[in-house]
Amino acid sequence: MEGDTPATPAAPATSEVEAADARRLGRRIRELRVRRGWTQDVLAERACVSKAMLSKVERGENNPTLVVAARFAAALGLTMSQLIGADERRRALRLPKEQRVTFIDPATGIERRLFPAFGSSAVDIVQVVMPAGSSSGDLAPHLTLVEYYLLVERGVVRVTMGDETYDLEEGDALYFVADAPHRFDNIGAGEARYIGVGHGHR
Repeated sequence: MEGDTPATPAAPATSEVEAADARRLGRRIRELRVRRGWTQDVLAERACVSKAMLSKVERGENNPTLVVAARFAAALGLTMSQLIGADERRRALRLPKEQRVTFIDPATGIERRLFPAFGSSAVDIVQVVMPAGSSSGDLAPHLTLVEYYLLVERGVVRVTMGDETYDLEEGDALYFVADAPHRFDNIGAGEARYIGVGHGHR
């Protein structure tokens, strides 16, 4: 009807965004594997995952958790940013939120939004959203030296590094070297959110 305000297009459903991410990441992993002349067996063994899982990831049928994606990156000798194809050097580049890669752990509900770094820097930036009561579980130490910076945006996050524990509230920050087993727990009453910046040294 004349004079009516045009309807605003609906935002893509979360499942649709996840599916798009899965297909894009799967194509990228297959491209990198083939470029190296590796079979699926070779990459699966190097990444410590099953061939069946790798096959589903490459076909876009499975959106891996960030931990599994990091295994593929390490096996290929890349940072996470390089794995998703964002290592081009530019003076400035706008990255719309629709282009970021999101990983959702189905077991915990923890959502990790990866913002790729550019150029030759081995830097990964991730925004993590933790539902109330959720935990990352125990994470293994990195095989290479990785410095980690964490800034809490919302809620209360407990960071455990070996025998040391740090309770961080909104606005608190923490620096640590991820060379020991570590974990992140949401110990607040509601959702917790933080920004993590990992700087790897090769």
